[in-house]
Amino acid sequence: MRISRKKRPEKPQIRFKYNEGIRTPRLKIVDDEGNFLGEMDTRDALRMAEEQGKDLIEIVPKGDLHIAKITDYGRFRYQKEKEIKRQKAQQKKIEVKGIRLSSRIGRHDIDLRIRQALKFLEDGDKVKVELMLKGREKGHPDIGREVLNNFVKETGDKTPIKIEQPVSRQGWKFFVIIAPGQNNFQNNQEKAEEQKEDVQGL
Repeated sequence: MRISRKKRPEKPQIRFKYNEGIRTPRLKIVDDEGNFLGEMDTRDALRMAEEQGKDLIEIVPKGDLHIAKITDYGRFRYQKEKEIKRQKAQQKKIEVKGIRLSSRIGRHDIDLRIRQALKFLEDGDKVKVELMLKGREKGHPDIGREVLNNFVKETGDKTPIKIEQPVSRQGWKFFVIIAPGQNNFQNNQEKAEEQKEDVQGL
């Protein structure tokens, strides 16, 4: 019996020549802070990097003289991978996911739907929550509106959200669209950490 395995996400491919892998005989050199140190022979730059316990990385392999940076290769690679992941996240296509409720939905099913909504929101997608009134329920349309409002409130208590489309009615169907909100405190904390880690300049 064949067992299917979930494909792991591919790690960003980072390719920079560094240390003895650099073939250019002469380089423009910048330090860890992005300060220009001047032009020098590659072997002299390698010696300088070694004395500082760092690596020499060719970061701009273009022009008459390529540009290289004296820094820690592991940290440099980590920062580049993080930049690529951030760019991919920004390019992600936002989808509208659907969740259906009923006016008689039980507590267990409500909790399950909320967890589904949280997962969709965490992935950056919008969520359209629908509820269709049936039979005698049509005589009490306020029930549908109440169930959706409670669902939105409980979801918002667990994660920041914004309401893209308030509870609306189409015939006997009610729906609401919610989207990921912005937790300013968390975002500011993340930005502060990123600024500490980011290598300045080139």
